[in-house]
Amino acid sequence: MDFTGKIVLVTGASRGIGAEIAKAFGKEGASVIVNYLKSEAEAKKVSEEICQQGGEALPMQADVMNETSVKAMVNEIADSFGGIDVVVNNALPHYTFNPKTRKTAWEIEWEDYQRQIDGAVGGAFHVCQAVMPHMKNQNSGRIINIVTNLIDLPLIPYHDYTSAKAGLLGFSRNLAAELGRFGITVNCIAPGLTYPTDSSRETKEDVREAITRLTPMGRLTTPKDITGSALFFASEWASFITGQCIRVDGGLVMG
Repeated sequence: MDFTGKIVLVTGASRGIGAEIAKAFGKEGASVIVNYLKSEAEAKKVSEEICQQGGEALPMQADVMNETSVKAMVNEIADSFGGIDVVVNNALPHYTFNPKTRKTAWEIEWEDYQRQIDGAVGGAFHVCQAVMPHMKNQNSGRIINIVTNLIDLPLIPYHDYTSAKAGLLGFSRNLAAELGRFGITVNCIAPGLTYPTDSSRETKEDVREAITRLTPMGRLTTPKDITGSALFFASEWASFITGQCIRVDGGLVMG
């Protein structure tokens, strides 16, 4: 794939899944904006890696949950690069996938749901609202939102996280229905338990082993596994695909 000349924004890209996606786009020639909230040093490191492999990258701070912050970031991108072609909404509020510390259905409070909804749906909403005018003017664009395979198979009921990601999937499909006439596609990627990441670091070994046994391909998802689907959705190969969700989980969820 060749993304030379394409401007790509990846939110939450200082580490984990976002960092790998940013590096994958950079390797294919894109100019990548490595968005971060607090991890400036890590974002600079990701950007340096992209530049070292021949790409172009710029770390840029913004809180996706803050509309003003997002608008300022997107305006700076548009002013500096002349537009924006691809957005990967990967940023999320901190979450720990630990069955032993999760809140059960009778313990969880609405505030827990609200925080995840504000992060997953609200964050993507702010970014999409900011980039849509630029993409409409170009009559082209790619929006890729990261959800989870727990929507289809809640092996462990992380109620607030999964509900928020399900909302993000619905939000994405509604966007796809309305933005298609502007040449803008909106798709989702649903990873399985992705290890290692900050969120999965506390997932106990017995849980990881149980999921591995259930997975036809015999291992957990890694951050690098997710990059191929992101590149595909952003490419011309996927120019007539919108409103879809690819599960990247080694076959754990089928159908």
